[in-house]
Amino acid sequence: MDGFLLRTCPSILLSVDWDVPQLRFAEGFLFSSFGKPDRLGPVEHLHAPWRIEYILGPKIPRGDVSVFKRIADDSDDEANLVICRARACFALLNNYPYNGGHVLVVPYRQVPGLEDLTDDEMLEVMQVARRCVAALKRVMKPDGFNLGFNLGRAAGAGIEEHLHLHIVPRWTGDTNFMPVIAGTTVLPQALREVAARLREALAAGN
Repeated sequence: MDGFLLRTCPSILLSVDWDVPQLRFAEGFLFSSFGKPDRLGPVEHLHAPWRIEYILGPKIPRGDVSVFKRIADDSDDEANLVICRARACFALLNNYPYNGGHVLVVPYRQVPGLEDLTDDEMLEVMQVARRCVAALKRVMKPDGFNLGFNLGRAAGAGIEEHLHLHIVPRWTGDTNFMPVIAGTTVLPQALREVAARLREALAAGN
């Protein structure tokens, strides 16, 4: 078949038709490209394969209370992957991460925009973010970080009614957000173990 090769591991090659988005692994990373190779400079797009569970899975109906507010009010921090709590905000691991160690810092108060935060809330969000970055450096030793807010659906916010700050560790060569290590799934146990190590590092850093 005309197309390109999908490398799922160093020893497995699969052919893929050009009429569908191209997917390929390269040095442990999964990308997609659109366009045949004879076209100049196909754009490469990152995919986090495990996020398909979130994309296709049932969603909690949108209502007056966000999923973050439910987690904030729940005391089971281990089950919810909460790694630290402060007076005005808390931090947790993203259950559907773009990268290993993807942390979210969330104010307790459910607000959609930065302008809705008080000065004290904004300050503490950044203070907790600073603590999380320090803990991630100790536990996971990344080469860098992406930090930012997605405000509004058009900007990619999945839970737009409740502002949250993303902290995404980066490693040299991970090429646009996501190193895939030994496969394409993130196991709940792995997330719990990372959360426990970050929780311990945050506690030790206080």
